[in-house]
This record gives sequence, C-alpha cells and structure tokens, in this order.
Amino acid sequence: MTTLIVRPSSLLSHIRVEKLQNCNLFKFNDELQTRMEELLPRKKADLLTPEEIIELEELGELDRIFTHINAMLVAQR
Repeated sequence: MTTLIVRPSSLLSHIRVEKLQNCNLFKFNDELQTRMEELLPRKKADLLTPEEIIELEELGELDRIFTHINAMLVAQR
C-alpha cells in the first residue's frame, strides 16, 4: 500500500472539476479518492497512525467543503 499524505501546497494537483449538467463540480482526483477509501476501513479497525488520523480528518473536512460548495453551485442553476 502506498502512503499518500497530501500537504496544502500540493492539494491543487489532487482536485478536479467535473462538468455535470452545465455545472462545474469540485471533486477529488482518483488518487485522493482512493486514499480516502483506503483510510476509512483502517479507521474502523483502529489501525491508523497519528499522521493518518490527521490526514483522514483533513480529507473529510475538504470533502464536506466540496459538498457544500457543489450544493451551492447546483442551487444557483
């Protein structure tokens, strides 16, 4: 398993914009989505390192921000 710890300075390379029904939505790229999916079951099994706990919390927060922004964008249509 490859460890991917995303730092704010490299975050832009892990974000993509996807056009859906004339609306541009923010999403994780495949690499970042896969990383989040790797961390979630390890969290349930209580196997995360302290660094991975922080990483998953940050990814979760970014996911919530994207959800909020995307909902606002869709509502404006």
